[in-house]
Amino acid sequence: MPAVDLLADLREIVGDTHVVTDPEAAQPYAQDWTRRWHGKPLAVVRPATVAQVSAVLRACAAAGVSLVPQGGNTGLVGGGVPHDGEVVLSLARLDSVGPLDPLGRTLMAGAGVTLAQLQRAARSAGLDVGLDFSARDTATVGGIAATNAGGERVMRHGAARFRIRGLEVVLADGSVVRRMSGVAKDNTGYDLVQLMIGSEGTLGVITAVQVDLIRPHKIVGTALVAVSTVDDALTVLRAVQRDFTGLEAAEFFHHDGLQLVLKHERLAQPFERPHPLYLLFDLADDDNRPDSFDELTALLTDLDCVRDVVLVATAAERRRLWELRELQTEAVSAEGVPVKLDVALPLNQLSNFERQLAEVVRPVARHAVSIIFGHIAEGNVHVNLLNALDEDADGAVTEAVLDLVAALGGSISAEHGIGQANRRWLPLTRGSADLAAMRAIKQALDPQGTLSPGRMLPDPVVATPEPRSKVPVRKTGRAKAKTPR
Repeated sequence: MPAVDLLADLREIVGDTHVVTDPEAAQPYAQDWTRRWHGKPLAVVRPATVAQVSAVLRACAAAGVSLVPQGGNTGLVGGGVPHDGEVVLSLARLDSVGPLDPLGRTLMAGAGVTLAQLQRAARSAGLDVGLDFSARDTATVGGIAATNAGGERVMRHGAARFRIRGLEVVLADGSVVRRMSGVAKDNTGYDLVQLMIGSEGTLGVITAVQVDLIRPHKIVGTALVAVSTVDDALTVLRAVQRDFTGLEAAEFFHHDGLQLVLKHERLAQPFERPHPLYLLFDLADDDNRPDSFDELTALLTDLDCVRDVVLVATAAERRRLWELRELQTEAVSAEGVPVKLDVALPLNQLSNFERQLAEVVRPVARHAVSIIFGHIAEGNVHVNLLNALDEDADGAVTEAVLDLVAALGGSISAEHGIGQANRRWLPLTRGSADLAAMRAIKQALDPQGTLSPGRMLPDPVVATPEPRSKVPVRKTGRAKAKTPR
C-alpha cells in the first residue's frame, strides 16, 4: 500500500488533526530526551480509544509499515524513538483515570496517564502507587509498564511489574487482550501480563493498566549522609536496615555530580565543605517508635564512617534534599550529551566497578568525564560519560563499560531497558537459548515484525559457512575433482 493511502486510512481512523506529518510538529516525537536518538517518522498518530489503536495497527500491518508505540518519550535508550519511515503511535490521549477500587486496592488508568496523575488519584483515596522517579510529571503508565520502570522506591515496593495487576494490550494484528479482572489470584494459563511488562513495545501495545495500590507510609525523616566511599555508604545502609524496618528509598551520588546540580540548578550547598560521596535515604515510621527521628540521629552520629549528616523531617526540607539527587540527570544533560548507561552490580562489586570504570574507559575515550549516581540498595548505577560521544560512535565506550559490568556479574540494563542503545550487547548476559526463546515469542506474536523493529533483540548472527577442504585432483585422462561427501 502506498504511503499516501496509509495516511488516508489513518486519518479516517483518528481524524485529520491527530495524524501529524509536518516535520516541525512531529519533532517532539522524533527525538528522545537525551538528544542522541532521532528519526524521521512517516507520521505521528494519536488515537483516543483502544478501538482506534486496534484499527491503526491493522492498517499499518496491511501496509507493511512499522510502528513504534510512544508514551511520555522520557526513555533513555531510544526504545520509543522512530526509525525513518515508521509510524509513531502516541498514546497520550488515552488518559482516563479510574475506576479506583478501595477494597481491592486497584486503580485503572489509560496508557497516557502520567505517573503524577496516578499518584494523585491513589492519594485521594488514602492509598499510594509505590512507584516514583523524577520524570513523574511526563512519564506515562503505559511506558512505565512497557519498560518495567523502577525508580527510587524499588527497594521497598519493587519495580513496575510488582505494582501492576492487569493490562489491556493490542497485539500486532489488532486483536485486543484484556487481563484486568482485579482478583489477586488468577493462575489461568500463561501470564501474558508479566510477558508484556518490560517487552518495550515489541510484543504489543499497552493501552491500559490496572495498578496494585499500597497503604502509604509516613516518612519520619530524610537523611543526607556524607561519606568517603561507596563501601562506607553501604556500611551506613546496613546499620540503618539493622535498627529500622522502614527504609523507603536509598540513593547515592558523588561530589562532581552534586557540583553540576548546584551549577545548573542554582541550589544551595548542603554542607559547609565538600565530601567525596553522599548517601540519601528516607525512613518511614513502620515501627511506630515515637523517638525514631532522634534514634536515627544518634545512630548516624555514632558511625565512624560518617563525615557529616543533614537530617530533616518537613516535606519542604525533604524535597530540597531530594532535588540534589533527582536533578542530576538534567544537570548532566545541561553540560552536554553524555553516553548514558544503566547498569546493576552485585553489592559486593560496587566498589570494584567504581574503581575500574576509569581504567576501562580511558583507553577508548581519554577525555571522558564520568558522573555516576543511582539506587544503591539495588546496586543500580547510572553511568553518564561526558566528552565521550564521538568515541562511542561505533560503540567502543559502551562496550568497554558493559564488558566490565558483565565480568563483575552484573546486568547491562537495570531499569532503562534495552531499546536501540543496548541490543547489540544483550548477548553479554543472555545466552543463545535465552535469545532463541525471545525470538520465538516475538515471531509468534508479531510475525510480520511490525512492532518496534530494531529494538531490544540483537540482529541474528548469520553463521559463516565453513570453507570446504580442498580435494586432491586425480588425473584420469582429464582433470576432474571429486564431489565432497
